[in-house]
Amino acid sequence: MQYGICPISIVPVRALPEEASEMVTQLLFGEHFKVLESRKRWSKIRVAFDKREGWVLNTQLDFITRDEYDQIQHAPKNYASELISYVERQSSMLVPVLIGSCINEKLSQVKFEGNLISSRQVKDNLIKIALLYLNAPELWGGKTPFGIDASGFTQMVYKINGYHLLRSAQEQANQGIPLSFVEESEAGDLAFFDNSNGIIDHVGIIMDNNYIIHVNGVVRIDRLDHTGIFNNDQRNYTHKLRVIKKVI
Repeated sequence: MQYGICPISIVPVRALPEEASEMVTQLLFGEHFKVLESRKRWSKIRVAFDKREGWVLNTQLDFITRDEYDQIQHAPKNYASELISYVERQSSMLVPVLIGSCINEKLSQVKFEGNLISSRQVKDNLIKIALLYLNAPELWGGKTPFGIDASGFTQMVYKINGYHLLRSAQEQANQGIPLSFVEESEAGDLAFFDNSNGIIDHVGIIMDNNYIIHVNGVVRIDRLDHTGIFNNDQRNYTHKLRVIKKVI
């Protein structure tokens, strides 16, 4: 089996080995993975952090050894905590890295210029990080301030703070402890919403005073009650509440 690491800012991970295929997630700088299948131009990978699988272009990857993969897997995790910062390669070339990128200067042989979060943070810090994504555009499969989806948003906010969430809203809804009422929740808890078929398809992060920060067109703040999310701009409910979970 081969192994790899993301050496550039963002790499799209696609459902099929075609450039026009749906983007199911993204790799950010420093993320590592297993290679499940190799072709001339494409590799099918499994991301180490959340086990998400998909296809990436070989020209956007660096392949590493099993030992290097294991070192990254077990090394302390350091995440870039600014919207944009830079790493400097040995060639003196600067590479922009986005918030949530995994930084390991020794293993990646780079110098990092920016601020890091290197340990598990208190729950209050979730909202501080979430607000950095405010007004980021919605992008299916995205995980960055330049395009992000609902579950990518919650996953990245938790990840940067040292907590593990899976990739999709349905998977995240199976984590944590359910709460009976909105009033029992606190800032940083997760609220999940379902569609007309009863399938959980949306998630957001609860804030104080019955507000929620989530992705709907952009990362935005709306009202939350026992019915769901009320959009003040549209003057209606946009998402139907299914369950609230306390993960931390």
